[in-house]
Amino acid sequence: MPTRFVFRLIPFCATLLVAAAGIALGQWQTHRAEEKLALQQRMQARGADAPLSALPEDANDAEFRHIRLRGHYLAQWTLYLENRPYNGAVGFHVLTLFQPEGSGPAVVVARGWAPRDAADRTRVPQVPPPSGVTEVEGVLRHDAGHVLQLGTADAPRPQAILQNLDVAALSKASGLPLAPLVIEQGGAAGDTLVRDWPAPSLGIDRHRGYAVQWYALAGMALLFFIVTGFKRGRHDKT
Repeated sequence: MPTRFVFRLIPFCATLLVAAAGIALGQWQTHRAEEKLALQQRMQARGADAPLSALPEDANDAEFRHIRLRGHYLAQWTLYLENRPYNGAVGFHVLTLFQPEGSGPAVVVARGWAPRDAADRTRVPQVPPPSGVTEVEGVLRHDAGHVLQLGTADAPRPQAILQNLDVAALSKASGLPLAPLVIEQGGAAGDTLVRDWPAPSLGIDRHRGYAVQWYALAGMALLFFIVTGFKRGRHDKT
């Protein structure tokens, strides 16, 4: 029985819309993967550079650089970011302001992770920073990470428990100029804090996988239109 292709306008328009959407979303995911790959390469390159000895003037080009500063901690300005689990345990990221030597701005140092008191959730871990002039070494980050926050954030205050860090609000509350960066402290510091910072989740393979799925959707839409467009002919009766 012969077959012939029947062109139908409405299915054709629907196919074009689905295929165009699939290709556009696939290209977007591919572009995101390329951006994340460039970020990964930038992280590796900056990680191999010699540590900075002062806070950089250009914060935008400083993330993932290693830094080593001398100065002193402002122990009264210690803050606790909650909802930061580690190996399945609930706890805090402990942050303390650090004033480098000289006349520059202070900077937030993420000193490490500490468990939360299961019996008293308002109790914060007492892990004082070193007193006097000391040295801090770590990696510069643009922020201290972010978790979902419901409602309005509380104003920072000494020893406060916060969901997220707002450097501008902390600068206003403390009356100190602050660098728009955070130092994730590394190495041993003679305390009980855990300094096993999570690596940035780049998700390069995930973006590539999504791109393949969107391209496949576009291809399937075109294939479906072609296959369903063929109709079998009928024998003439005599």
